[in-house]
Amino acid sequence: MSRPPSTGRSDPPADVHDDHSLRRVPPQDKVSWVTVAIQRFGQVSALHQFMLGAALGLGMTFWDAFIAITLGSVMLEVVTILMGVAGMREGVSTSVLARWAGFGNRGSALVGLLVTISLAGWFGVQNGLFARGLSGLVDGPPQWLWALIGGVGVTAIVVFGFRFMAWTAYLTVPAFLLLAGWAIVSQLRDHSVGELVSSPAPGPTMSIAEGTTLVAGAFIMGAVMTPDMTRFNRSVSDVVKQTVISVTLGEYLIGLTGVVLAHVARSADVTVMITSTSGTLGALVLVAAIVKINDWNLYSASLGLVNAVHVLTGRTVTRTHAALILGGAGTVLSAIGILEHFTTFLTWIGVITPPVAGIVIAEYFVVRTWRGQLADSLRRGELPADPPDWLPLSLVCWAVGTAVGAGVSVGIPTINSVVVAFVLYAGLGRLRSGRRSRAAAPEPETVAG
Repeated sequence: MSRPPSTGRSDPPADVHDDHSLRRVPPQDKVSWVTVAIQRFGQVSALHQFMLGAALGLGMTFWDAFIAITLGSVMLEVVTILMGVAGMREGVSTSVLARWAGFGNRGSALVGLLVTISLAGWFGVQNGLFARGLSGLVDGPPQWLWALIGGVGVTAIVVFGFRFMAWTAYLTVPAFLLLAGWAIVSQLRDHSVGELVSSPAPGPTMSIAEGTTLVAGAFIMGAVMTPDMTRFNRSVSDVVKQTVISVTLGEYLIGLTGVVLAHVARSADVTVMITSTSGTLGALVLVAAIVKINDWNLYSASLGLVNAVHVLTGRTVTRTHAALILGGAGTVLSAIGILEHFTTFLTWIGVITPPVAGIVIAEYFVVRTWRGQLADSLRRGELPADPPDWLPLSLVCWAVGTAVGAGVSVGIPTINSVVVAFVLYAGLGRLRSGRRSRAAAPEPETVAG
């Protein structure tokens, strides 16, 4: 079967909100690092981050939790920055970048489908949690109707694309922090923060290694999908600044607040404390929280689907159409309560995903098979000709990295899988490149005696 044409030379989609889903983001469409940073911060400062901090706080002292958050955040930031720099330089999404970053043409479609299933599934699950929360806080519409309202609202935001999502983040991120902050202050008013910080863990003890594993695992999908955001960045320094500031603030500000709240409640269920201060305030917190994280779940899922469809069928579906399809399906499934039964399946997809980052980083920064072609095509504002359909080395490294992450309990499973996939691909890839170079070298001339 003939291979689809290179995305660098295909006709542009007519949809003005497509956000260059199958091509490089041109220089004139790049934005300030603050615009990207506030959206990244929105991802790591939502209610699930309070829940993560509370899980740490239930089993750890404040300072042990601080160490776990520090270790996990540093590891995440290294992966996030490297993925982000690759996305910024090439101006393409994760699934498109994967074509020339270790996975090949059809391998990138596999990455795109994995991302689509995972993030569209979590979009629906989060929407269902939002509906359940609002149904309990506000009298009136039933839970299924709240699910439809929430899903349709977030889908509409995503349909209009990156810039509209940025403006939404400028509203919802400060609103969430102010509303949640007010609720938190009201809960801590009658407690001594100093005593809470020095108090022992209220629940079963958790080790620092276990805590670090929770921190690293909670955001690894966000790290893998970083190019979807950073393709709109202008420089390496922009990527570094927004990552360090947004991830650090999100992990420490929200995570450590969750730790303190767990010591207050002596429970990991602290979201109730944040949302139940009053019906109206709790409802607003939930609305702000769901919008600022779930829009990126759906946005990245739509980018993955666009790449998969293009590679596998040769057809071009716009990102907005993909968002409408996935958003509609996720909304309906969350309204009828089906997706909640698939959280275990979605969690296993999360185990498969981390090695993707290790392979992309190894190929792009170490093996560099396609870096010359990428650089030449960048000067023309295009993408290189499509690579081979399958690259067996990446599939082997992906499988080994996944097996190590799932089966080796020593260390931090998520980071183990990334590191193993990186080391294996970098080592074997460099060995393969060296053999090809020697095979292509001309034979030395012999001199007659």
